[in-house]
Order: sequence, then structure tokens, then C-alpha cells
Amino acid sequence: MRAEDIEAGRRRWQQRYDAAAGRAKPGGAKPGAGNSGEGKPDEDGERRDRRDRARRTTLSGMEVDPVYGPPPDTDDPRFERIGWPGEHPFTRGLYPTGYRGRTWTIRQFAGFGNARQTNERYRMILAAGGGGLSVAFDMPTLMGRDSDEPSSLGEVGHCGVAIDSAADMDVLFEGIPLGEVTTSMTISGPAVPIFCMYLVAAERQGVDIATLDGTLQTDIFKEYIAQKEWLFAPQPHLRLIGDLMEFCSKEIPAYKPLSVSGYHIREAGSTAAQELAYTLADGFAYVELGLSRGLDVDVFAPGLSFFFDSHVDFFEEIAKFRAARRIWARWMREVYGAKTDRAAWLRFHTQTAGVSLTAQQPYNNIVRTAVEALAAVLGGTNSLHTNAFDETLALPSEQSAEVALRTQQVLLEETGVANVADPLGGSWYVEALTDRMEAEAEEVFARIRELSDDGTITAGLLRGIDDGYFTGEIAEAAFEYQQALERGEKKIVGVNAHTSTTSGPVEILRVSHEVEAEQCRVLGERRRSRSQAEVDAALRKLAEVARTEQNMVPVILAAARAEATLGEICGVLKDEWGDYREPARF
Repeated sequence: MRAEDIEAGRRRWQQRYDAAAGRAKPGGAKPGAGNSGEGKPDEDGERRDRRDRARRTTLSGMEVDPVYGPPPDTDDPRFERIGWPGEHPFTRGLYPTGYRGRTWTIRQFAGFGNARQTNERYRMILAAGGGGLSVAFDMPTLMGRDSDEPSSLGEVGHCGVAIDSAADMDVLFEGIPLGEVTTSMTISGPAVPIFCMYLVAAERQGVDIATLDGTLQTDIFKEYIAQKEWLFAPQPHLRLIGDLMEFCSKEIPAYKPLSVSGYHIREAGSTAAQELAYTLADGFAYVELGLSRGLDVDVFAPGLSFFFDSHVDFFEEIAKFRAARRIWARWMREVYGAKTDRAAWLRFHTQTAGVSLTAQQPYNNIVRTAVEALAAVLGGTNSLHTNAFDETLALPSEQSAEVALRTQQVLLEETGVANVADPLGGSWYVEALTDRMEAEAEEVFARIRELSDDGTITAGLLRGIDDGYFTGEIAEAAFEYQQALERGEKKIVGVNAHTSTTSGPVEILRVSHEVEAEQCRVLGERRRSRSQAEVDAALRKLAEVARTEQNMVPVILAAARAEATLGEICGVLKDEWGDYREPARF
């Protein structure tokens, strides 16, 4: 890119920065040219300006600019792909102010035992400075089953919180104003019934559901590709997702009905490039789903968000996040016709890599998590969960959960990483890795389109799922990494390197079997106290609508209001649509 074009971009950035910061600076500051440019705040921008001033110096008092770029009058052929923060293709972030104006949300993932126990943990997280909640559900809930079903035996409350009906949601969020706290829910197969129970809990708090803000995972493609928590064949699931997109677009405009999840793909053993490519391909398919419903891409696309893994290879992860924003922006504009910046934004949550944690020398996991969290921040994540060091052994204890939360707060408050937007932008290494990630992802997109019989990403994904393409590629990547570990070519401290230790056993959180017994007892009481006639009528209506093309969300919401259980709602849909079993492959 020519120097004059880079300088024009610099001026555009400055205008956006000034507007976002609520200032008018005569002449403007030249980022990267040693001029911070002190401005006079107006009343609306005073708080942001104080925060900005606090982030204008290093620990030693050296002034730093909010962003850096090439020196003035310098050509840089790479800069068309790099750009300035807040400007297409968003390689350097969505906002011109970076974290100076809008820090990432500290959103800790938590859930265990029953709703009362998890509510206590949520209150602890919020009181300790957490900025939002993220709900982990137990296995029966993730599979759309009630706690008292025979297949749930021994699993209730053990990998997340047990939710059987809207009454459990009432308890889960008791004392937590849902109109003020953003909540993410990590669930896909039974996502719509769980979402409806969340809406009922908000209604019972007196909250206008139209004002709710949060995120529902809902991403069913990654279940077939990696995590295996589906209820039906792909098409019925896609119908429910389309219904949810329509409903939220019309009724709850701030809510994000889809969090396209690469995290579970990476945890299954994929490479960083595979995680990037498969996740974005899933996102493209959901865009195609919205378009097939007649929705306006500039209206529904801002409701899509993403969820990535941050693994331990520091620079590779940073490059992955930067490439993700660039690819998504380009495809949304050039392939799917998005006209607004918001429709081209890739907003994402990050969780540090659970698969990188080790049972051996578990305190080393604190270091791994800090490095992974730093990579997510330098890659521009919008929200972040940091894993607890004992999660490879059990659900996090209260102490380990606090350490995980404090890890983010140390990064935010002490390290200076929020002072400058995309501080690694322009690094020869990081930019080369970003370009490489983008190129490898494009190769995968081309392969998916080859699998398609109509040229769409959706058809290619469905064919790849049926043929085992994705699971095969991930399995091969995982096998190659395991072989490298066993040969000693890759090192994990405490596992195949530096194995001597003075550490003793870690005290872990244990979920009592009494939790399951109590959950089943309470569920039985709720069934006896509700109006069975209302439940039966709601479930009959659900079955009727399932046979039509009507939107399913209102009838599922009605069933949730009547205290129909998750297992009952999902059972009706299974009766109508059947189960899905993955084809055997050899």
C-alpha cells in the first residue's frame, strides 16, 4: 500500500478514535509518531477519558499511543491486509479505541451440582469482579434428558448444573438481574428449550424479554463434527436454529442466538488452522440459513458470535484470531452481500485450552492458562474465560476459580496489554502467520465447496458430516500430535519433560450423590404441583406445530411457562423427528 493511502487510513482512524473517546482534538494525534494528543473531554466522555489517560503510559511513565503503524511516508505492501483498528477488514480489531475504550468482558464459565449451588458460585464471580456469566450444564441437560431418567443416573450435576424446568432457571438466577447481566449458555442440542426456560425466568423477574442481552451457543454443526451432543438429524436441528434466528431478530434484537463454536473442534484434536476453517465454515452455513429464511443479512448477522479455543502456542493463536476477523469480514461483504460494518464484524469469546491442562503437576496449569489468556487478549478477544488449574481433575474449587478470575484481572490491570490496540500488528512473524492461517483456511473452504452439490457451504458441510470428512481430518491431526509427544518431539512439562516435582495432591471439589437424589426429589414434587392439563395441552400443541412450517419458539416457550420439563419437550420432538445415530465408519 502506498504511503499516502496509509496516511489517509491513519486520519480515518483518528476521526473514529476521537468520536469513540468523546473528544475533539485539534489536528489529531499521529499514532506511532510520538504524539499522544491530550484532548478536552465532554461530559459524556469524561469517564472514558479518565480511563484512557490511565492507559497512556507504561509502568515507568513512558507515553504510548493508542495504536501504532508504519512510519510516515513509508510504503508497506502488507498494509491493505493489516489496516487500522475499527476498519475493514478488521484484522486489528473491531473498535478504533481497542481495549482503551472497551475492555474484554471477564466471563467465567461455571456450573455444577444443582441450581442453588451454581447460583452461589455466580454471586461469588460477580462480587469478585466478573463482568458476565457463562452457564455450564450437566450431561443429562446437554442431551435433553430429565434428571430422573434412567440414562441420567450418576451424571446429574457432575460436569455442570442440572436444569430440568423453568423453575430451576428461577433458582439459578435468583438475585441476579437478568435485565442487567449478560449471560452466555453453552448448550446446542436442546438449546431452544433451555433458552425458553431462561426467558420464563426473566419474565418471572419482571424483565421485558425484548431487552435481554446474552448469547446462546446453539451451534449444531460442531456437534456432528466434534462434540457429539445432538438430539436429531441435522435438518430438524437447522429448522430450530432458523426459527430461533427469526424469533430473536424480531423479538430480542440485542440477543445473540448463535455462538459458532470452534472450541470443541480444537479440544477434539484439530490443528489451529482446522479450528479456524471449520468454525468459519459453520458460520457461513448459518448465514446461508438466515438468507434462506428471507432475513436481511445486515439485520441478523450481528446476532452471530463465535467461540474459540486459545491454546498454548502463543503466536499461532494470536494469528488465528486476527485471520478469523479478516476472513469473516471479507466473506460477509464479498460473498453474502453485507453492507454494514456490524454485519461484517466477527465478535468472539475465548476460553483457554482445557486440553492443555495436565493432571501431572497441576499448578503448572496456572502458567499455561495465563499464557493462553494473554494470547487471546493480544488477538483481540471480546470476552474471555480462564480455566482453573484443577479442571483436569474435577470441577473447579472455589479457590481455583478465584485464581482463574484473578489471572484475567492481573492481565487487565497490571500488564499494560490494554494500552495499545493490536500491539503485535506489523510484526513480520505475526503477519506471516496470519497470512498462512488465512491461506490454509481458504484451502479448506474450497474443499468443502467441492463436497457440495449446489455450491453452498451448507451442502458441503452436510456431505462432509455424512462422509466423515471432518472427524477423519481431526482424528489424523490428533494422532500426529500424539505421535510427536511419544517420540519426544513435542514437550509437555510434567508429562514427558521435567517430571520430578515436590507438589502434593490438590484438594478437589466433589459433587455428592445427594445432589442427584435431591434434584430428582424436587423434580417429582414439581410434576405433582403443576397443572398437568396445561402441560399436556402445551405438549400436544408442540407436536402439532412440529409437523408444520410454523416457528417453534412460541410453542416451546408456552410449554416452558407451563413447567413442562426439558425431557418432556425434547421427547415430543424426538417422537416427531426421530433420533440420529452417526454412521459407523472403518
